[in-house]
This record gives sequence, C-alpha cells and structure tokens, in this order.
Amino acid sequence: MGEPGTSVRQSVPAELSSLIGREGELSRTAALLATARLVTLTGPAGIGKTRLAVRTVRTLGRDRGVDVVWADMPGVPADGSGALEAELVRRLDGREALLVLDGCEQLGAQAGPLVSALLVRLPRLRILATSQRAVGPAGEALLAVPPLAVPPPPVPPPPAPDAAPDPARRPVAEVAGYEAVRLYEERARGADPFFELTERNAGAVAALCRALDGIPGALELAAGRAHRYAPAEALRRLTADPLDFLSGGAGRAGGADALRTCSLAPPDERLLWDRLSVFAGSFDREAVVEVCGFGSLAPRRAAEALERIIPALLEEAGRPGRHRLPLSVRALAARRLALAPDGDGATAARRHRERYRATAERAARLWRSGEQREARALAVAELPELRAAMNPRAAAGPGGALEIAVALWFLWSPCGLVEEGRQHLERALALHPAPRPARALWLAAWLVASSGEAEAADPLLVEAWSAAVQEGEDACVAYLAHLRGLVALWRDRPWEAAAEFREALELLPAEPEFGPGPEALRAALTMALAHTDPASVPVEDGPPDGPVDLWARSWTGYAHAMVQRREGRPALARAELLRALEIQLLLGDGLGQALTAELLAELEADAGCYEESARLLGAVARIRPASACLPRAERVLRARMDPQAFRAALAEGARTPLRDLLPEL
Repeated sequence: MGEPGTSVRQSVPAELSSLIGREGELSRTAALLATARLVTLTGPAGIGKTRLAVRTVRTLGRDRGVDVVWADMPGVPADGSGALEAELVRRLDGREALLVLDGCEQLGAQAGPLVSALLVRLPRLRILATSQRAVGPAGEALLAVPPLAVPPPPVPPPPAPDAAPDPARRPVAEVAGYEAVRLYEERARGADPFFELTERNAGAVAALCRALDGIPGALELAAGRAHRYAPAEALRRLTADPLDFLSGGAGRAGGADALRTCSLAPPDERLLWDRLSVFAGSFDREAVVEVCGFGSLAPRRAAEALERIIPALLEEAGRPGRHRLPLSVRALAARRLALAPDGDGATAARRHRERYRATAERAARLWRSGEQREARALAVAELPELRAAMNPRAAAGPGGALEIAVALWFLWSPCGLVEEGRQHLERALALHPAPRPARALWLAAWLVASSGEAEAADPLLVEAWSAAVQEGEDACVAYLAHLRGLVALWRDRPWEAAAEFREALELLPAEPEFGPGPEALRAALTMALAHTDPASVPVEDGPPDGPVDLWARSWTGYAHAMVQRREGRPALARAELLRALEIQLLLGDGLGQALTAELLAELEADAGCYEESARLLGAVARIRPASACLPRAERVLRARMDPQAFRAALAEGARTPLRDLLPEL
C-alpha cells in the first residue's frame, strides 16, 4: 500500500459494469444500511460484491446525499491494519459517513478487530463491507450475493432422422432471458462486435454459463475471449482445464483472489478448502465432517471451519444447508490437494468414495423396501458425487466403480438413465481384468438391450451366464433369464418371453441382494400372459402384503390394461394405464412411459381419435426401444390417416410433454 492512506479515497470507484440481475440485492443492501451499522456483502470471488457496493453507495449518494469514503483492503500490507485504523479515524472523526471496506478477506484475522474498533471510536459511522467471509463483530448484517440465474439443462430433443443432434443448438428464446446469458452476450459483443446469440451457439452459451456457476467475474473473463474462442470451443477448453482457461484474467475472476484468501486463512480453513475439492457437486455439513474430518483436521474442527468459510461458497439452489465450490476455486484446491504431503489427497478421495458407496447401497435398500420415490430422490440428489465415486481409474479401480454402478441398477433402467448407466458400466468393464463380475455383465447387457441394441447384448449375455455359474450367482442367472424374456417381448414373441420369465422366478432367491425383486419378475410374466393367455392373468385381491414395489405395480397395471382392452372395457383399461403412467412419470421410467403411451394410443385409435393417437406416439418416439417392433397403433394410423396429417400430429406430439397430452394426470 505504501503510505496507509493510499488505499483510502473520498471518491467512489468508477462503475465497474452494468448490474445485470442485481436490482433486488441493491434494494436489500440499502434497506439494511438504514437499520444496521455494519452490513457485509458476502460471496465467492467474482460474484459481484464490489460492483454491488459501488452501485449501492452511488445510489445512496445521489438519492440521500450520503457522505461516502472508500477503502480497498487488498492494498493493505499484512501488518498494516493498525495504520489503516489510525488513518480512517483521522479522516472520519466527527463525520456522519458511510465507509466501504472492500475485500475484507484480504486482512484475514485482522478484519474483525479493525471493524470493531472503528465502530466504537466513530459512533456516527456506518460500514458497508465486502468479504468472502463474515467479518465477525456483533450486530453484523450479512447479505449473501447470489450468482446470476443460468438456464437449466435442455430437455433432450426428439431423434433427428437425418443427422446427429448438435448439443450447441438450442432455441434462443429458451436462454436469452437468463441473467448470466445476458451478461455473457453483452460482454462478448464488447470483445467481438460481430458476436450474436443464435440457435447455433445458444446451447453452448447456456452450458458455459452453467459451468461457470453464473459468477459474473468468470462470465466476463470467458466472454472477453469471444474474439478468440467460439462458445463451444470455450466450453471445451474450460472443461479440459479450468485453471488454464481462467488464468490471466483481471484480478479475482481467475482464482488469484481465492489463492490470496486461502494463504491468509487459518490452517484449518486452508486445509478444508483443499479437501473440499474432492466433492464434484454440493455437500452438507454431515458429508464434510465424514469426508474431510480426519488427521490434523478432526471432525469437530472441520465443522467449525466449514461454518467460517460458508460465505465464500455457493449455496445450492433449492437445497438449504448445501453448498459447493465455484469451479475455479475447486480446480485450484484440487491442484493443491494433489501436491499435499502425507497422502492427504488419497485419504480424502478414499473417504469420499466410501461415503458414496454407502449412499448407493442405502438407496438400493430403500428401493427394495418399497420406498422407490425416496430411493430415486436420494440417488438423484447425490448423483454428481456418485459419478465421481464411479471413476474406474481412481484408487478403488474398476471393481469399486462396478460395485456402485450395480447398486444403482434401479437408477439406470427403472428411473430412465439408461445411457448414463451404460457408459459407467462399459467404461469400468473395459478396464476390469478377466474374469469380469457376473452382476456387472448382466446389468450392462440389460442396458445395452434397453438402448435398442438387443443383438449387441448377446456377447455380454453369454459371458454373464458363464460368470454367474462359476460364481454361484443364482440371482444373476435369474436376471439373465428375465432379460432374455424382455428382449423376446420387445420382439413380439410373448410365448418365448413367458417361458423365460417362469424360469427367472424359479431361480430368483426370495430376497435377492441386488437387482429387481420377485414382484418385478412376476409383473413381467403377467405382461407375457396378457398376450398369450389373458384368462390366466392374476387379478389383484386387495392390497399386497409387505412393501409395495411401485415400479412392478406400474407394469402389472399395464398388463391388466391389455386384458381389459381385449375384453372390450376401454374405460377400465384407460384408468389402469393412467395409474401406471403416473408412477412411470414419477420415477422417470422412459421405457414404461413409451409402452404405456403406445397402448393408450391404441385405445384412442380404437375410438377413432386418430390425431390424439398420433400425438401420443410422437410424444414417446424418442424414448421407445429401437429394437421394439412397430407400435400397433402406428400401423392403424398409417392405414387410416392422410400421410401429411399423420406426420403433422406426430411432430406436434414430439414437441409436447406427455403429461400435457393427458389432462387426467
């Protein structure tokens, strides 16, 4: 700083940028300053604390004539808080003023005593502070500055018959109104006057805004390179090496501010910052204590350190109590953790993997006990961490990755994440030495077949059966018979399917350790019987004993609807299908939704409602198995509808959520 007064000035800094999306924070800051002597704007580096402070004091100075003094804390030397205090007291003694202390985290532990002393010695003073952590004095009013709103991930489009879908493409109207996109677009035009948000790049811009957590400083840094990198290329570079992409930017956006903050923080906090980098997404206090609380940072000290650094973290939207590291900070902390002595990084990674292996098993137990909604919610909530724990190149190896992937079998097929589950399994199986585990081979075969590649599943089925016999895995042998039955059913061979399902039920243990329960296999047999022997389809007699398998119930309802339709009771069939579809939508069962909607389309076609039938087929066209035979309703519609009208109704359905086509739901 040189002379202590060089960081203190009467004038407010020039306006840093437009304050996109900060109108609410602006009014709340002004309101807090009217009642509290100390207001601290908190948030991670680059979130916009300084620019909000600039806009706030400019507004107060213009509207209320407030006397403002500005002090930049990054310019204060490590031992300069005493000199700064003396300088401020000399300037402000006797004045009714608003003092802005910008970047208080740079003072480390000196910030709290400095502010307390100023408030005592200058009774007519109010302070607006910006900091990555609470300053600390009693009566401090904290206002967390949130990130800018970012577009949600896109809904996967219907399949393109002539070309692979371009992930960068997205309708401009879907993303243009979000604050982060508006800021990126504004700054990109400053770097490249010819930049324009178009359908060709809107998807990449939205993904870039999400990857950068909606943090204005990081967005401005990325947008400032629009003349060098198109949005898709910028996203690729950011994903490959966040620190390299974000380095070289102005000040705090690139992680330099986070590095300075860590160096000034107490040892416990510095250690926790680094260990938190093992989390891929958000975490709560319990997770931090379990994963990061070891060695010199005992569990209680980890919890206390977390409370102190929470203002510098991002709060997970809609999930109180959960926070995450900004991308640049996580990348920096991960690099530091990798260089830590005594295997600190390996221990944190092992503890993280063990926690989320246990989480996957807990979710599987919930599914088996009949709490399917709770199982899905838990797995989806922790999916970023579960993905990280399924890294086959980590210390636990491909065997550890497969263990978690198999425990999450219900998330991949019943809950609709077929392609993701397949990728996890195939990646780990490719690295696993022979012999490969039967359970993983069975699940991989199921997901390959569910993706519409039944023939590609055959080698896996053969290897899985051999491994299951050698390992004595009766449940796995049963599931392989179940899978063969499903493939036969999709190929319109219900007699063959029924025989396979009967064999599966005979082989399956009463309480299998993994995979679908007996109810699901009985539901599959019921579906086959609905085709081959409707009179033998079992009728439910009152509520079932024990836990209810919602997923199995949806398939049983589908089978009953088939029988009701054949027996000329369309209203009862429709009611059964709507109940089944409600469960399938709840769980995310894409295959179930496809087949149930196709049977509903048959009912509509039976009633002469051809356009409604075609719209239902269009709504599920992208999620039905490619290997399944042509929907029966489609054969009818092609014979009875004008081709152009059929295509138009099909396209309309593809643009409409399935639930919107069924007002009864």
